Amino acid sequence: MTGVPTATRPVSLLLRVVPLYPVSPRRAGQLVYRNLLVARRSWLVFVSGFAEPFFYLFSIGVGIGALVGDVVTDTGSALTYQEFVAPALLASAAMNGAIYDAVFNLFFKLRYAKLYDAVLATPVSAADAAVGETVWALMRGAVYSAAFLLVMLAMGLVGSWWALLALPAAVLIGFAFAAVGLAASTFLRGWQDFEFVQVAILPLFLFSTTFYPLSTYPRPLQVVVECTPLYHGIELVRGLVTGDVRWALLGSAAYLVVMGLAGLALGARRLERLLLA
Repeated sequence: MTGVPTATRPVSLLLRVVPLYPVSPRRAGQLVYRNLLVARRSWLVFVSGFAEPFFYLFSIGVGIGALVGDVVTDTGSALTYQEFVAPALLASAAMNGAIYDAVFNLFFKLRYAKLYDAVLATPVSAADAAVGETVWALMRGAVYSAAFLLVMLAMGLVGSWWALLALPAAVLIGFAFAAVGLAASTFLRGWQDFEFVQVAILPLFLFSTTFYPLSTYPRPLQVVVECTPLYHGIELVRGLVTGDVRWALLGSAAYLVVMGLAGLALGARRLERLLLA
């Protein structure tokens, strides 16, 4: 560490442990900018990601909600079914947008377009590429979440000023799933392996208290659900949107931060191993 200023040594050591060393925000930002330029040419595909959560909200939240009536949450709050489902669909939109970009698009770039063979011929490192792709994926999830939050506001499904923090919470969800998705894409051998991604995502969407309170499940299943990432994302967003803010939400946020950092570290190492071996 000779020649490194004392104040920057802890940062350098941390980056080596994560590992995201050497990483440059400027170089990672160039990759994000490149993805933005490409997205301008395929904006219709980008916008199509808005459709799924809207359809779920109107078909299940509004249609079935008229039959279900009020829902009592696990914290004792009484909500209409629309108010209960909407924050969960917001969190799911962040997850789906991030996963789609981090897994599907990155796999194509890695295995078929051979984009990173060219990228790593520049000063951009594998860690820069991992950070840049993760940021781009979470940005996509954030755009979907922002649009969905505006729809919720227009429908009167936002019950607290704490909802202003729902968008940063959705960005955090996007970060966690984008980083893990990036790492997962490096293990995929072919298009057939995408079935495993769907097998993982679909149960998360259906069982992470998206449509039912946790108390409706038997206790063994409750324990399993409480260990899943989307459950913590939904708890975080639902608590902020409905105003049911409590200390446990910090634990959910910490869960997502750790998940994102671990996924980013693994993804950076896997990219470096695949491309520089």
